[in-house]
Amino acid sequence: MKKVLIFSLAYYPHVGGAEVAVKEITDRLTDIEFHMVTMRFAAADAPQERVGNVLVHRIGQGSSKVHKFLFQFHAAWVAHKLHKKEKFDATWAVMAHGAGVPAALFKIWHKDVPYILNLQEGDPIAHIEKTMLPLWPLFVRAFTLADVVQPLSTYLGAWARTRGYKGPIEIIPNGVDVRQFVGEPVPHQGVVLITTSRLVHKNAMDDVIAALPMLPHVEFQILGTGSEEDRLKALAKKLGVTERVKFVGYVDHAQLPEYLHKADIFIRPSRSEGFGASFVEAMAAGLPVIATQEGGLADFLFDAKKNPDKAPTGFAVDKNSPAQIAEAVKTILAQPQQAGEVVKNAQAMVQEKYDWDTVARHMRERVFSKLFA
Repeated sequence: MKKVLIFSLAYYPHVGGAEVAVKEITDRLTDIEFHMVTMRFAAADAPQERVGNVLVHRIGQGSSKVHKFLFQFHAAWVAHKLHKKEKFDATWAVMAHGAGVPAALFKIWHKDVPYILNLQEGDPIAHIEKTMLPLWPLFVRAFTLADVVQPLSTYLGAWARTRGYKGPIEIIPNGVDVRQFVGEPVPHQGVVLITTSRLVHKNAMDDVIAALPMLPHVEFQILGTGSEEDRLKALAKKLGVTERVKFVGYVDHAQLPEYLHKADIFIRPSRSEGFGASFVEAMAAGLPVIATQEGGLADFLFDAKKNPDKAPTGFAVDKNSPAQIAEAVKTILAQPQQAGEVVKNAQAMVQEKYDWDTVARHMRERVFSKLFA
């Protein structure tokens, strides 16, 4: 059985989109033995345990910037020692800024072991590169030493080229458990906009709140937490829409379909986006989606006016444009038949291209099988 070592800054029980993706893929590739080196964020996290099809090795303890900096070197050394015992057939780094440096160091020490760089980043590229300046030479080598780069989107693939990578690129997006999200709408009062989002500047929740004065009687539900929560609440109060903005807080991923089926429109007018699994989940759930076409969103969110050569799958707005958000909501509500056709297109696309079974098959055929061969 082939063995693959995964480098990831975080893993279960500390879960984001990248961690969900790794688990969904590895659970389906049962003929490969996966190990992982990741951070131990708290004393309650076991130093070693099996999570699904991954044997997780946690190192260090803490989540400060210092701990994350030290992880870059500690992870490489732990992986080097593990390799002496396990003889890995490939390594797989999940996100360049989180795990690319230890993967690059490992590749320098073990040139014969193929190395996959998975780009999952959603924050603005300029911000990511600024944070990596203290490790810049190694950060660049995280790209240039890769045997294959597997970005989630065309946008992230272009980033790899700007960092000097010249090898093969296999664009394989994250997916969705289509069966989990498909369902019938649940009756509810009024018009409900919904988002599943970290409350950070790049996700532009402030633009949605700013659109609400132009959308009387429309409620906005925000599922998620983040550093901008207090500022967003202050903005809602200033604009007089506090009663129509519901900060639901953290919601377990398994409960998301229940909330989505009680809403009318999904919205997240991102200022940057590497891919955006939340949008694909909303499409699977049967909601019309309002979003920008920033970054990776342009790969799957097609607008009737902006992309006349493609079947529309959503409603595109420019970033930083509350007025366009309000207009898009009004269009969807005024033209339910047209919106329904867009929803059908989006659901068909998700079922064809973004189901986890399809994603895992592509990882096997287009990445692992080629490297093992």
